[in-house]
Amino acid sequence: MLQISRLRALALACVLAAGAAPPLWAQQPAAPGDALPPAPPEAEDSDPPLSDQDTALTAELFYELLLSEMSARSGDAASGYALMLDAARRSRDPRLYRRAAEMALQSRSAESALLAIRAWSDAYPDSRDANRYLLYVLVTLNRPNESAEPLVRELAAAQGREKLSTVRALPQLYARVSNKAAAARIVEAALQPELSHPAVGPAAWTTIGRMYLAAGDRARALEAARHALELDHTEDGAAMLALALLEGGVGEAEALLGPYLADTPMPEVRMAYARILLESQRLADAQVQVDAITRERPDASEAWLIQGSLRLQAGDLDGADAALEEFIRQLEGAPPSEARERAFTQAWLLRSRVAEKRGDYAKAEEWLQRIDSSADPLAAQARRAALLARQGKLTQGRALIRATPTRNAQEERLKLQAEAQLLREAGEYQEAYELQAKAAAQAPQDNDIAYDLAMLAERVGRFQEAERLLRAIIERKADHHHALNALGYLLADRGERLLEARRLIARALELAPGDPFITDSLGWVEFRLGNRERALELLQQAFRTQPDAEIAAHLGEVHWALGQREQALEVWREGLRINERNDVLQQTLRRLGARP
Repeated sequence: MLQISRLRALALACVLAAGAAPPLWAQQPAAPGDALPPAPPEAEDSDPPLSDQDTALTAELFYELLLSEMSARSGDAASGYALMLDAARRSRDPRLYRRAAEMALQSRSAESALLAIRAWSDAYPDSRDANRYLLYVLVTLNRPNESAEPLVRELAAAQGREKLSTVRALPQLYARVSNKAAAARIVEAALQPELSHPAVGPAAWTTIGRMYLAAGDRARALEAARHALELDHTEDGAAMLALALLEGGVGEAEALLGPYLADTPMPEVRMAYARILLESQRLADAQVQVDAITRERPDASEAWLIQGSLRLQAGDLDGADAALEEFIRQLEGAPPSEARERAFTQAWLLRSRVAEKRGDYAKAEEWLQRIDSSADPLAAQARRAALLARQGKLTQGRALIRATPTRNAQEERLKLQAEAQLLREAGEYQEAYELQAKAAAQAPQDNDIAYDLAMLAERVGRFQEAERLLRAIIERKADHHHALNALGYLLADRGERLLEARRLIARALELAPGDPFITDSLGWVEFRLGNRERALELLQQAFRTQPDAEIAAHLGEVHWALGQREQALEVWREGLRINERNDVLQQTLRRLGARP
């Protein structure tokens, strides 16, 4: 037997280098169905040290290792793997078992990897590395039930911060398992010993919640988020889980966020919450969160842009200008990129609208001149067209939009929609409807285009068509809360099928909790049903959340019907201050003969 230490070192170095450049764990996960996810990292000192006798290489073994690597590199992965596994069994070297497993994984053969890992585990029953690889491959092979035992062993072996990292990584590890519910139950059972631990418990409950959310069990996910935040109200992962639930329509999750947001939350979490509030049209609540972000993290540039938009909608033009100036100042320090140019475009458009609100059309045009029209020519031209329309030059504004070049069918539809919006804002509903109908004919499955067409159909008295369009949207997307609310309001406003209208609106409010416009619809249908006190309560709540001219019209009418004439007149005066041109408010005043 030829024992040459230099040859032994050379052969093992070759094996280890082949498996570590770059390590599989450091690679990015591949797209689903394309490649295996990264292999687990090595645990330090998990295998016992080898004696000189164990690691002695015969010439035969040395050449077997070299031949294995050469076979693998030349494309014959199966032969390379077989040689490496044979070498591992004969030498009992754990590094060779690991290398055999890695070769199988690199060749997309998880079953072969499992064979090597089981041989490794048989040789070294206490090896943590072997257990990690076993856990990883069983999950990769979509055999979650068999992964329970190695998962328990891995959690028992991990300590301190490593245990926290392991617990938090489990949802990603099990992400590709097809039976998400089974995976969630297995992880929940494995984490039982950790659930009351003050350091690990919050992360463990968060992981369980994420697993159940992935399985579609929102009730269990909500309960897990509640346990996590009760143990530690500052747990970022649990707050993000609550946000995901809230975004998915679980309104109860919002209450869990209170203590977290009152402490020192991650700005990203607060911003995500603000976006959800904006989507639900809860502008006043969104304003509170954005104010907190700009105060706590004044370098969070996106918050300043949202701040500018919210201030503009609230009529605070000076506040909007100040926020946009800060946003632009921060943006100027960012490196050039397409995203930076898009952000500048948003800022110039908003500043143009601020100037327009002030009646300074020259300044509004000056801001628009700063936009790089090559990136989004329609955005600037649509804004210019709106400025012309506000000055009584609707024809010129329409011509400006029509002259904007387009590169494809999608941009052509956007141009039709932009002109329809211009006409809608000018009160030319029939022509707006006809243009929107053309856009809808080009994309009949587009829910956003269909929704806008339904709103215009209602404006021109085509109630049956509006109802048909809204029902088609709901059939395609049952959780489209805007369509549910619009259909319910359409029925309520016409005094038809009021109980169905209430069910539709209530469902919309479940999907978008606190939305002031949906709350307004619910108040209006309660008024139509004769429940005036309940209607008053809902409409007051909606108006407090979002002062709006149309909500003011409804709230004032309820006060009027209750004989509270002074309150009605005061609400209507406030509505006129917000938007004196609002059609619903003006029609209400004419119908009731009221003079605020």
